[in-house]
Amino acid sequence: MKKKELVTVRSKNNLELKKQVSKRKIELVGLYAKMKAGQEKNLKKVKNLKRDLAQLLTVIREKELLEESVDKQRSNKKKEES
Repeated sequence: MKKKELVTVRSKNNLELKKQVSKRKIELVGLYAKMKAGQEKNLKKVKNLKRDLAQLLTVIREKELLEESVDKQRSNKKKEES
């Protein structure tokens, strides 16, 4: 995934990102099957697809952690106000 694509990925919500992850996983399984059958000659596709998948999962996890920290800050502010 190129840097510009990664910037657009970071702007999407988690639901859209999870759909992309599932799509990439299906594509990866199909690519493995093609490799075993000898139909796929470009072996770098697997490497690039796995890297893209890892980047998507990383962005999802970053967003989850950010939401958790925001929720903690909100709960701490509520406790201080009480």
